[in-house]
Amino acid sequence: MTKFHSIRDQLLDRLEEMVAGEQFPPERQLAETLGISRMTLRRAIDELVAKGVVRRRHGTGVFALGPKLDQPLAASSFTEDMLARGMRPGSRVLSFDTAAAGTHIARRLHLDAGEEVVAIVRLRLADEEPIALEELHVPSSLVPGLCAEDLENSSFYVLLRERFGISLNHSVQTIEPTLLDAAEAKHLGVDELSAALLFERASRGSGDVPFEFVRSVYRGDRYKVRTELTVPDRTSVVSGPTDTETDHVNPDYTPVGSGPTDNKSDHANPDHTGDDQP
Repeated sequence: MTKFHSIRDQLLDRLEEMVAGEQFPPERQLAETLGISRMTLRRAIDELVAKGVVRRRHGTGVFALGPKLDQPLAASSFTEDMLARGMRPGSRVLSFDTAAAGTHIARRLHLDAGEEVVAIVRLRLADEEPIALEELHVPSSLVPGLCAEDLENSSFYVLLRERFGISLNHSVQTIEPTLLDAAEAKHLGVDELSAALLFERASRGSGDVPFEFVRSVYRGDRYKVRTELTVPDRTSVVSGPTDTETDHVNPDYTPVGSGPTDNKSDHANPDHTGDDQP
């Protein structure tokens, strides 16, 4: 192990004993404590920043971040996911509009172009910390009377089920890396062009009726996607024909596997192949 890696590991050990938001000692003091140059310390901290375990605030210092929130690829909502972690979920409605669906949104929701949709932008929070920015589109005909106040600090899926009789039946979600633009970064409290995870999810209810299309960006420094990989059952693989078998493969056989997309996907669970963030 090189001296640089040893210093990095010492800083990681120090982080294990720190809480989220706690500040590192001043650079000069920390360098003297570790017996290294300030240049070497800066390089090590740069790597920790890149790993998403600390944040550097210009003119203020370096602060510890909590562990990344992993999003399993399973069907659970953002609210359920945060509660399961012992965190307080929240949402802040940034905009709420009713408008004619454009071609892209209409295609995702299986609507005719020009049909009315509710367009909502929400900031998703965990213990008051901004985690994700969510753009939600819902056919207006499915949610009569829906207003912005209904979505403040509440689960959209619970609201759909209890008030409108709509339950999630199936979702398709994609996850890909992206960079935050200036507006997204401002809402999420990070620098422009910071790394993020982009989730796009289309969900259907009973009768296979589409009821939402969601585009969410999750902070790359606070979120990661977790998958559980299952070894296929080798005994279920169809072997070659025997003397008493016809030469065929079972058309109903599907290999078992897993993998992404909470990305904790579309979604969801964020993410259905991912975490359902609302």
